[in-house]
Amino acid sequence: MNVQSVLRFPLTVLQYSGKGLSYIKSLIFKSDLNIDPNRLVGEELEAELAKVKKQSSQFKSASASEEKVDENKKLASFRYVVKNAMGETLKGVFDAEDITAVRVFLSNEGYEIVEIKPREKWDFDITIGSGRIKTGDLSFALIQLSTYIKAGIPLIDSMRILAKQTTNATLRRIYDKVIYELVIGEPFSVALEKQGGAFPLILINMVKTSEMTGDLAGTLDEMADYFTDTEKTRKEMISALIYPAVILVLCIGAVCFLIMFVVPQFIDMFSSQGAELPAITKFVIAASSFLGSYWWALILGILTVIFTFKWLYSNIKDFRKSMQIMMMKMPILGNTIIYGQVSTITRTFASLLNHGVFITDSMEILTNLTNNEVYKEILSRTLINLSKGAKLSETFKGEWAFPVVAYEMIVTGESTGQLALMMQKVSEHFGNLHHNAVTVIKSLIEPIVIIFLAIAVGFILMSIILPMFDLYGQI
Repeated sequence: MNVQSVLRFPLTVLQYSGKGLSYIKSLIFKSDLNIDPNRLVGEELEAELAKVKKQSSQFKSASASEEKVDENKKLASFRYVVKNAMGETLKGVFDAEDITAVRVFLSNEGYEIVEIKPREKWDFDITIGSGRIKTGDLSFALIQLSTYIKAGIPLIDSMRILAKQTTNATLRRIYDKVIYELVIGEPFSVALEKQGGAFPLILINMVKTSEMTGDLAGTLDEMADYFTDTEKTRKEMISALIYPAVILVLCIGAVCFLIMFVVPQFIDMFSSQGAELPAITKFVIAASSFLGSYWWALILGILTVIFTFKWLYSNIKDFRKSMQIMMMKMPILGNTIIYGQVSTITRTFASLLNHGVFITDSMEILTNLTNNEVYKEILSRTLINLSKGAKLSETFKGEWAFPVVAYEMIVTGESTGQLALMMQKVSEHFGNLHHNAVTVIKSLIEPIVIIFLAIAVGFILMSIILPMFDLYGQI
């Protein structure tokens, strides 16, 4: 094997991976061609949805509201150094109209001002991630905020307590900006909305509804429970994926160790005896030689495939959709994904309906909530059909990614006027199915990995034992 072929190895892997994915994609979409030839997908769906939003007065008002929020976000940025009541020095960043507004705000918050200065052009924040508050932190903050409000503490003072007790600089900055908006007279929902996506859209809409009903504390409690359940579901899914990944890596490491360090010892012995080697032994020797000489090429190839896949998944919508469909079509894992998505969507929808949020607004929130392109398209088609006066259930009919049980319960909810209740029941049912599916995956992983390790180690042992029998036969 020459250097040129080694350098071409990552490209070769990507080439054959692409062919394999194209073949799998053709098999996946082949079963979907006869569902509805007139069903909108891809760019046609996006164009129709944009058209509906443009023509709808409801969406026009929502867009105008978003533009207003964006205009209000054009503030100057300042760095400050202050001391708190305990004498501790705190540094941070604050956005306001001018330096006087920053000084007044910090003084009212009880800080002793040491220094305030505008940020330089080269002084910018490096944000890693989406910039949203973590679900666990948000859930805990909502519980605290609800408790303070129930105890009779005003909302703005409750936010001040949250800001002062946090040790996370990013969280403290977000809380301070919310407090600033409350001080200048903005409603709580608007203050949350102005934080550039730090707070989920569902929370903002729920708070907006609670401001009309006057039950902010109750809404915060419900949202805390919602985000707690969401975080629990997410962790279950991660746990189901991390465990097999770790075990698989350990098994591959063990096999590589045998090939690179154990097999060569026997190769020397066979060479000195001049034994005739079987094909299985020659294969293992070739693998050992390759790993010993070109291990770096293998690692480079694997990393290239991983980072290329990650980039394609993050930036190419069609690729992401194809991968998601492929995973949803897989045995066991596919049901786990579908159950989790249906449970999350219906639970969120039920919460929105219970708080009086319009169905069209709810669909808009759900579309932004999920990162699964299949369900995004289903929800987008639902928005389009609702704008034309169709029933909610009509869009979900015949969708392979939406189970028949869930569809029938939606139909029942529409006919009885108990749609929110039915959605909650659907969420509970599929939440239990998702939990059971995750448990099944965990229980299957261990025997599968053991079988894989047994086959790999057995293959290596056979490659060593067979030549030894030949050597003993020559004695």
